[in-house]
Formats: sequence, structure tokens, C-alpha cells
Amino acid sequence: MKNIFFIKQTNSTNALMRTLIKQETLPEGFVVYTDFQTAGKGQIENSWESETGKNLLFSILLYPHHVAIDQQFIISQIVSIAIINVLSDYCENIKIKWPNDIYVNDKKLAGILIENSLRGSQINNTVIGIGLNINQTVFKSDAPNPVSLRQIKEKSFRRKEILVKIVENILDIYNEMDINKIREDYFKNLYRNNGFYSFKAGNELFKAQIDDVQPDGKIIMTLENGTSRSFYFKEVEFII
Repeated sequence: MKNIFFIKQTNSTNALMRTLIKQETLPEGFVVYTDFQTAGKGQIENSWESETGKNLLFSILLYPHHVAIDQQFIISQIVSIAIINVLSDYCENIKIKWPNDIYVNDKKLAGILIENSLRGSQINNTVIGIGLNINQTVFKSDAPNPVSLRQIKEKSFRRKEILVKIVENILDIYNEMDINKIREDYFKNLYRNNGFYSFKAGNELFKAQIDDVQPDGKIIMTLENGTSRSFYFKEVEFII
């Protein structure tokens, strides 16, 4: 695969990509990947645990100038769907936990961190960081529910093969940009998208079913009493 840069170790692939962008003009679809991150992070500044040389840690660069700022959640949906498409060939029961964690049953297989750089009213560039647990067998951090492909399938996998497939799938969906299909595929593959489950908003615990995810990423739910509620990311959490 062209336009790919490997480094044995870095602080984070997203941070390295940002540094490279400042130094030169990189092509869309450029990929940075590494064996180990010294400061890898997930959403809400959580750290991302990954044993050296065991998992996939990479970032991909896009220039989504045609995506409106208030519609930028479509990028998260594209990446989530692409990962689901690829990993479904290796594993069963893979779902997207809103907004963009990748789950197998009730365990986290992958995380996505999307960082947009804006110029005026336009998205100038987007750096998409992906951490995917491939061959790690022991997790030592206090992360509540990590799992790897190797733990699930009891065999090792070729990381580079999965990397190439995911990048190609992201670019295929991104270039086609069939927005209706993207949104349909996203909801179809959404974790806990059928039935009532437990959630927490602030100090409030409640049961609700997921009805929809809007173009800006807001999740729409119906509570057991029939009340409709909506939340943005960080405003509500799943109770697992």
C-alpha cells in the first residue's frame, strides 16, 4: 500500500501525523502506524493500553472539505462501518457502541479518536486515530472491558493485512459518500439498538431504547415511560 509511514515507537500516531502535516503536504489517505505509543489516548483523554508489537495503532489523514462542520459525525460513521466490514470476516457479533467504539458482545475491541482541524467554516483536515486489539492476550490497565481478536478466536492474526483492508474500506466508503447508506449501515450495526437497556446521565439511572442517531451525532432515546430524550457524546453513558 502506498502512502504509509511506519515508525517503531512514537508518542501517538495522531500527534505524529499533525507534526508531519506541518512539515509537508501529505496526500489524502496517508497512514502513520506504529508498534508502540508512549502517550496513546482514547476519548475523553483516556489512555490506550497496547503491548508493543501486538496490536494495530495507526492514523489516517483525510481532507473532507465537502463535509459541513455540523455534519462531521458522518466521518465517525464511515470509519466505524469500515472497521465492522473488515472485522466481520475475522469475528462474529461485532457492533458499534455509540458514538464509535467497536465492541464484541460487551467487550471493547477497538477505539477511534477523530481530530478535526478547521479553517473558517470548513474542515481543513481530519486525523483519524484507530487502536485495535489484535494479538494481545493480557490487559493490565484499569480499562473496564478490553478484548482482542486473539482472545476471541484463540489464534494470531496478521496486523498489516487488517490495516490495509481497513484503510481501503474507509477510503472506498468515504469516496462514494452515500450518506443515506452510511447512516443506515451505522444504525443497523449499532450496539444495543434493539430493546431497553440501562444508561446513566449525570446521577440519573434509567432504561431506554435507542431510536436514532442524528446527523450531528446526537442519540435519540425513548425511556420506559415513553418520554423521548436526546444526548450528545459525554452526556450519557452505557451501563454494561
